[in-house]
Amino acid sequence: MKNLSLDHVEAVKTIKKAIQQSRYYAARLANAEMLKLYFRIGGYVSVNTRHGKWGTGAIEAISDALQQEMPGLRGFSAANMKKMRIFYEEWCGLPIRSLLTNELKESSAEQTNRSLTMNDWSADETADFLAVGFTHHMEIIFKCKTWEERKYYIRRCAGEFWSVEALRNHIDAADYKKAGNIPCNFARTIPDKMLAKAALRSFKDEYLLDFINVESDDPEYDERVFSKELIANIQKFIQSLGPEFCFVAKEQRIIFEEEESFVDLLFFHRKLRCLVALELKTGSFKPSQLGQLSYYLSLLDDKMKLPEENPSIGLVFCKKAKRAVVEMAVRDYSRPLGVVTYKTKKEIPQSYDDLKPVIEGVQKILAEEPDEGKE
Repeated sequence: MKNLSLDHVEAVKTIKKAIQQSRYYAARLANAEMLKLYFRIGGYVSVNTRHGKWGTGAIEAISDALQQEMPGLRGFSAANMKKMRIFYEEWCGLPIRSLLTNELKESSAEQTNRSLTMNDWSADETADFLAVGFTHHMEIIFKCKTWEERKYYIRRCAGEFWSVEALRNHIDAADYKKAGNIPCNFARTIPDKMLAKAALRSFKDEYLLDFINVESDDPEYDERVFSKELIANIQKFIQSLGPEFCFVAKEQRIIFEEEESFVDLLFFHRKLRCLVALELKTGSFKPSQLGQLSYYLSLLDDKMKLPEENPSIGLVFCKKAKRAVVEMAVRDYSRPLGVVTYKTKKEIPQSYDDLKPVIEGVQKILAEEPDEGKE
């Protein structure tokens, strides 16, 4: 910004921010319109193939004709139009059902038969739905069968801007099943019951750290090396933890009675309004680790916690832990403590990587196969 005054520099920053925000909103609007279009077309195709008069090969013929009518048209191959049909049939109870146009509108009887009574979705949930890309939606539909699980991944995708690959990794790691399943003492040590439930939902019992590549059997691989890897990939680590986490410090130094203590990693959780201390362990959980962490929480609440914030929460982040041992170990502590485990990239089961091409092939075949002699 050579030869610019401070006022001009500030103006550039302001305009740049406005441009970026406008592009972001435009992209979200474009994605929402695309999903609405795919939903309407999916409904139209569904009615005419499942219960209409279209015969075998109709979708292929229509797709070819569209290409001739609109050269260069993308996204309307026969396979993709069948995915639109799946998209509609899986989600036809959403509030966006009302966006069906007159030209593509199905009969009122068909609407009634296909209603999934999903109109209890909040405005935020609907906004999240429309913010997620079509490819993401199809990945969720193919791999998640319950409404709550689908809504969970849609919310995470919308809030954390996951790529399709990141979404696959989180689904493969069974994030939904692990969320809120952390062995801890939150229910007893957090007086506010709503806050205790929110704290439970904020952590998983196991995290997939697929960006960590250090060999665990390396003699130099200790807590410091592990911490260094996490800090080098702090953005990815926060994405693993969740968007509510704000990084505060590595090896947070606290002095009490002329003695130094160091918290491995310190975060602030925006929704819980509290500090979260992470103690990193490369081995198995040991009950003695909780005593040190509980002491750190006492120091944090005394030295760093602001008056309007909630008491700090402590997590032991370790390689392995037996749930029964953890539950026994945490029950007599008065501070909110929990234990979570992690897997690195090298520990992801090879069996899934071997089966992945097969699974994707089956999904492709299912998407392209005629249904009982009809398209």
